[in-house]
Amino acid sequence: MPLHLPSAPAPAARSVLAALRSSSSAPGGRRALAADGTRPSLEIELPLPVHELTALGPHGAASSTRLTAWRFLLREADAPAGAAAVGAAETLLTSDGWAFAYFCGGPFVPASQRALRQAESLPGLHQPRLLSVPRLYMLTLWLHGDTAADSTEGSPRPGDLLIPLSPAPPGIAAHVPHRAEALLPLLTGGSVPAAPLLRSGA
Repeated sequence: MPLHLPSAPAPAARSVLAALRSSSSAPGGRRALAADGTRPSLEIELPLPVHELTALGPHGAASSTRLTAWRFLLREADAPAGAAAVGAAETLLTSDGWAFAYFCGGPFVPASQRALRQAESLPGLHQPRLLSVPRLYMLTLWLHGDTAADSTEGSPRPGDLLIPLSPAPPGIAAHVPHRAEALLPLLTGGSVPAAPLLRSGA
């Protein structure tokens, strides 16, 4: 099923585009020159709100999450559809509104793309978000079941799906969809099941 991607705040998107044009630290500044001596230009795509899990309620229900960032994947402007992302950019909310924070790479970039492709093969309608668990250095693709919800608010519902991105903490199956009600209790030190909690056809 097609995902219902949320719309990022316009100032957040503009701040990343401005950073790509002007920053010497932009990913394009570290990549090889093309045959004509230019560096490939980069575009932003697939914006996702990043929510941080701050506390758990009874029976593993997420009782507290907070929006901490918007993350954009970066791709070469002339790359074919579905090409690998070359990095990501993150924006943070400041006293003056959304502003560019930093560029990043690493394994969570391709893992995000992979998880989004997996999500498209799952039944039902989903609104994708990212859920961060800082103490475990864990990031998951959070598939919220209410596609009309405000993507900047709320906590995972029991039936929402979470796809841990690789690398996942020991004992957690990466790139396997888990129901929130089953996965969240494990993040507080509970035992980890030997088998995936929900199997995907992806």
